[in-house]
Amino acid sequence: MMIQLALSDNIASDHKTLSEDERAVIAVRILAFDITHQNGGGHGGSAVGMAAIGVALRKYIMRYNPTDPDWIDRDRFVLSNGTPDLGRTSPQCLEVFRSSLLITLICILGHASMFLYIMNYLTGYDNWTMDELKRYGAAKENGFTTISHAHPDREVPDVEMTTGPLGQGIANAVGLAIASKNLGDRFNKDQFSPFTSRVYCMTDDGCLMEGVALEGKCEHAAGILSTSSAVHMTSRRSLQHSNQAKLISVKPVFISIRTVIGVGTLVAGTAKAHHGLFDTASIEASKRLIGINPRSTYTVPEIILEYFRERKTHGKMLQREWNQMLARYREAFPHEAEQVLSRMTGELDKIISQQLATLNSVDLRGLATREINGIVLERLWEWCPAMIGGGADLVNSNKVKYHESDVFGPATGFQGRFIRYGIREHAICATSNGLAGFAPGVFIPVTATFLMFYLYGAPAVRIGALSGLQVIHCATHDSFAEGQNGPTHQPVELDSLLRAMPNLTYIRPSDVEEVIGAWQYSLANSHGSSMISLARDPTVTIPNTNRNKVSKGCYVIQENENACITLASCGSNLHYAVAAAEMLEEGGFPTRVVSA
Repeated sequence: MMIQLALSDNIASDHKTLSEDERAVIAVRILAFDITHQNGGGHGGSAVGMAAIGVALRKYIMRYNPTDPDWIDRDRFVLSNGTPDLGRTSPQCLEVFRSSLLITLICILGHASMFLYIMNYLTGYDNWTMDELKRYGAAKENGFTTISHAHPDREVPDVEMTTGPLGQGIANAVGLAIASKNLGDRFNKDQFSPFTSRVYCMTDDGCLMEGVALEGKCEHAAGILSTSSAVHMTSRRSLQHSNQAKLISVKPVFISIRTVIGVGTLVAGTAKAHHGLFDTASIEASKRLIGINPRSTYTVPEIILEYFRERKTHGKMLQREWNQMLARYREAFPHEAEQVLSRMTGELDKIISQQLATLNSVDLRGLATREINGIVLERLWEWCPAMIGGGADLVNSNKVKYHESDVFGPATGFQGRFIRYGIREHAICATSNGLAGFAPGVFIPVTATFLMFYLYGAPAVRIGALSGLQVIHCATHDSFAEGQNGPTHQPVELDSLLRAMPNLTYIRPSDVEEVIGAWQYSLANSHGSSMISLARDPTVTIPNTNRNKVSKGCYVIQENENACITLASCGSNLHYAVAAAEMLEEGGFPTRVVSA
């Protein structure tokens, strides 16, 4: 259906003459007004300005099922919004971003998590009740909880990614898009297409200024995916171009929409609309337009709820048809179906763990842990089709091996799992979060660079860990001596930062047994991120290391029941502790050694 959605306050003055689409737009704005006023502010201006886009996407464009937020073939929506005025976006900023993405991008404005929550409530997600909207941004004190955070968090239904820090959502959306493209090219057949999901990312000039956003889009500008398709439109043609965008499947689409922050209020188009309150007269006028009491709050006419809740019935139908198609797919292509299901159910993880446990460590003793890790990773890449990822410009130094035929891109095909990220450490980590967030267990992203340069990617590493995403980071050139590259490459303080990150497991293995143990733990750590920190120094023999004890965090490798001193160390430092213990023993000081 083709409709015209006004993005300004130029709406008929008599509610009886409004179309159902116009009434729906105003209802979204009114809820944003009420949420903003309950706490004396709350980034409502952008939500008000984006209302018509929300109606176009959620009523007419996107494929989703509110009854099952985790349906794997749903379209994904990522909110990545920052500052208050697209009208002041530099032409250079827009031109830079007109490079290729696999996703449809809509350029708008402002922080707007309440916009996401309002649309979830209206379209009928069970967890999103009117009571939850009333809790938006409330302090979590005395046991009070809410899922209506002031910035979106993926721990709640229909929030695909945690996107509070500006620019993260754009790179996350790139990862989600790579996941969908890879699955589609690997498993779709001419008559069956189980993976057709699109990714819609809302962004703005603020996020586009962030380095991680520019790195994210540059991955594709460098040729990882395809050429760009930029679409620009006036506000009244937004849905028309959204329909056109859905017809484009071989390259990304950029849709530029100039919205008005705080539209229909006295502060419209100004910075005051970004976070503050709106005038009462404008709010009451909007409520009169859809025929409700101008002094009422949190009121949605039943006819408008029915207009949106029809999406629940529609979503159930879409997923039912998809399930029927999947059943026919399993009959026609049992091998491919088994591969997909083993990744979705976690059965593959058990098989990988069993194979990893059989690795012989004898032949790898004495090698640097980065060398050992490269060999282990090469074996795992063969065993685990869920693994996907790559490194920056340092994969040779990281000892990450790959075949040209396995590169993800237009030259070799999108079934490939090795991604040539380029020198973009922040985007590597943020894109990997998107890959991991596509569906639990379906992808296990791996990143690689020097430990020092994970400082560049640390914000995304932290967000991935907080979000409970299984991403495995391989950090090489971990050491404590200055080394040939000097202090700029010396990560003496980074282990403290990384160990302090919530839900990130940071492991410094000392030898082959502990490298294998680190991978055993990381592959089993399905609800958190891991970093395996590896050295370039050749290892010496360390007594009693044990792959099965790495998961304990620390364990005794050299016991002395009469110990008066306990030495604890890890990684490439551990053999110094072993040597020191020998000296202390010779000096009459019984010593215990712990690998930590």
